[in-house]
Parts: sequence; structure tokens; C-alpha cells
Amino acid sequence: MTIEIDWIAFVKVFAVALVAAVLVVGLYSIGLRLLVRAGRVPVVAPAEFTDAITVISAKQAAKAEKAAAKAARKSPLSEGQKRVAQLGAYASFGLCAVAVLCGILLIVVH
Repeated sequence: MTIEIDWIAFVKVFAVALVAAVLVVGLYSIGLRLLVRAGRVPVVAPAEFTDAITVISAKQAAKAEKAAAKAARKSPLSEGQKRVAQLGAYASFGLCAVAVLCGILLIVVH
């Protein structure tokens, strides 16, 4: 019994996976950048885990929120430009979700 590997198919799968990973990460990072430019800096509240390595304090969280609000006020963009940046961010996140859903659909259907 001999095992034959279809190397062309292997290379195709590798190339598609690499392109898809770059596409999803790129779209997400562009969306996040546009969201920050729109003045909507995402601030995530710290989670309390029992065995976490580092947990930020309430004082550190308040400081991070204050810095995010200051950065949003300092934005050189006009209100219209901020709105366009926010719409671009949402479009980028939407395209990222579509790319992920297409990948899942390819796995399920084939």
C-alpha cells in the first residue's frame, strides 16, 4: 500500500489559507484604525480572572478611559470626516465578517 500526496492541492490549500488570513487580519486592522480616527477609541473594561497573570486596577482603567477621551477630543478631523471614517470602519468589519463566513461556508459545503 502506497500513500500518494497531491502536492499541487496541498500548495493550493496553503496559498488560500495564507491569503485568507492576511485578508481577515488586514481588514480588521484597517477597521480598527478607522474607528480610532473617527474618535471612537475602543476601551475594554478589565476582566477579573481568578488566576490571571495581570489584572489592571480600577484606577488604571479610569486612566485609560481618560486617555482615550483625550485622544478623541484631539482628532484633527471634521465631523463629516469622522462620520466617513466610522462608516469605513463598519464596512471593513463587515467585509471581515463576510470573509470569515465564506470560509466557514466553504468548509461546510465542500
